[in-house]
Amino acid sequence: MMAETGGIVIFSEGLSKSFGPVMAVRKVDLAVSRGEIFGLVGPDGAGKTTIMRMLAGVLRPDEGRIVVDGVDVGANAEGAKLHLSYMPQRFGLYEDLTVAENIFFYGELFSVQRGERIARSKELLEAAGLLPFRRRLAGQLSGGMKQKLGLVCALIHTPRVLLLDEPTTGVDPVSRRDFWAILYNLRETGVTILLSTAYMDEAERCSRLALLHHGEVRQCDTPARIKQAMPGALLAIVSPDPRSLREIISGQPGVLGVLLMGDRLHVRVDDPGRRISELRTLLAGYGVAEADIQAAEPGIEDVFVALLGETA
Repeated sequence: MMAETGGIVIFSEGLSKSFGPVMAVRKVDLAVSRGEIFGLVGPDGAGKTTIMRMLAGVLRPDEGRIVVDGVDVGANAEGAKLHLSYMPQRFGLYEDLTVAENIFFYGELFSVQRGERIARSKELLEAAGLLPFRRRLAGQLSGGMKQKLGLVCALIHTPRVLLLDEPTTGVDPVSRRDFWAILYNLRETGVTILLSTAYMDEAERCSRLALLHHGEVRQCDTPARIKQAMPGALLAIVSPDPRSLREIISGQPGVLGVLLMGDRLHVRVDDPGRRISELRTLLAGYGVAEADIQAAEPGIEDVFVALLGETA
């Protein structure tokens, strides 16, 4: 059983949800502190969106308790919505309205006073780099600009909790960088952010992570501690033909897992000091003398694959 403390802003205990015979979320416990950027990471079908929707009060759990900013979501979902903002994967922008008109609409929706709305809108548009585009139709914006506009609309009523469901999926790298700069600034003002992401480099930027698989939390900690928990040690092998090397190396003694990463393989082994020399000898026997084998630091993706391999 988890204990609530004064610093916990998003709290769930025993959160479960089924859709027919499919158990989407299984006994999920979360405790997110004020000012954290907390990440939900997992493959499609892991339960990320279902958890988000339950935390936002738009989907009722089968079991479990949720408290957001001191409000019991199960008992008072409408009251909790005054404290949070939820940005789903497909945020409801009106493409036939301008940037400014979309913000005006959401300001009215949340009953934001005119003077506050004007000042807040200007501040957020400047932070998002959208001020020069305030008269452009939302439908004429790029994908990255639409996501930033969605975030501006979600923030117009100054929520204390922000729930973002894969907010940068399909967004170009520059817009992703800008988006994260906004999130860091929000964190500095005390906003608590819980987001889901399919990008492992974004997972590294979070204060803490929950690794999800089949609706269960398999690991929850800081990115650094999660990486330290990876079973075995990691080797990186650079080669012009990494796919062929994967076939050779997989299943060899001491090799716990092999992951293709662009022009290299990430090979998880039990004893790097011993296995590096063995792998060099192995590859030389196949006529591969140019492969570069070095010890490497694991990333979140390496840890996730290792954990799923052991527990799936």
